[in-house]
Amino acid sequence: MKKVWYLSTCDTSRRIIREFDLKGRGFAMQDIKKEPVTPEQLALMKELAGSYEAVFSRLSRQYKAMGLKDKKLSEEDYRNLILSDYTFLKRPVIIIDKQLFAGSQKKNLAALQEVLQAL
Repeated sequence: MKKVWYLSTCDTSRRIIREFDLKGRGFAMQDIKKEPVTPEQLALMKELAGSYEAVFSRLSRQYKAMGLKDKKLSEEDYRNLILSDYTFLKRPVIIIDKQLFAGSQKKNLAALQEVLQAL
């Protein structure tokens, strides 16, 4: 499986897709605003990442607006928040076979680059 979950209005998502030529490499693309993440897709992300928290974005405007910073969230909370609002999913989420890369941190992108070079 080669798939990317991204937000078409997110400059960072667009830059990463372009920089790594993910469309040209045959990745299935899913704009999470137009086609929300399904519970099954999120379960796969959790399985590969180890937790829902690993694919949860604390950069969402809703995170601060809802006062979530001051709450202790459970795995079920992370799951429900991601399914309720696409902005809670880190972007982009990229799956290559059984490897998941979530977000735009340099360490994450360096690991992605290594895997892409081996393809």
